[in-house]
Amino acid sequence: MNRSLFSIVTASAFLGGAGLGLAQTTTSSTTTWTTDQGAAIREYSTTQHYNSVTDPDLKPNVGVVLPSTVTVYPLPETIKVPEADHYSYSIINNNPVILDRTTRTVVHTWDSK
Repeated sequence: MNRSLFSIVTASAFLGGAGLGLAQTTTSSTTTWTTDQGAAIREYSTTQHYNSVTDPDLKPNVGVVLPSTVTVYPLPETIKVPEADHYSYSIINNNPVILDRTTRTVVHTWDSK
């Protein structure tokens, strides 16, 4: 019985994770983030010569608190969202990630699909 329950829990976690991997954007904030904003942040980071954090083990999913070793930046002035000063961003594995400035918690991600 325990082995069967463990198998069900493991399969559910695996399938749930696979479903998250298919999503192009994920968010936990009440702010609406667009694909165009993700592209603008990528472009701005390139013009500012900000480097992407490259770490295949770092999975910046919504709800994850980024370590202090990850450099974060204020949102570009061209990104118009309510309470913009509440958010920062980073580029992780070449993908923009929005985080709560005070807690460093990831609130939105874009992937490169």
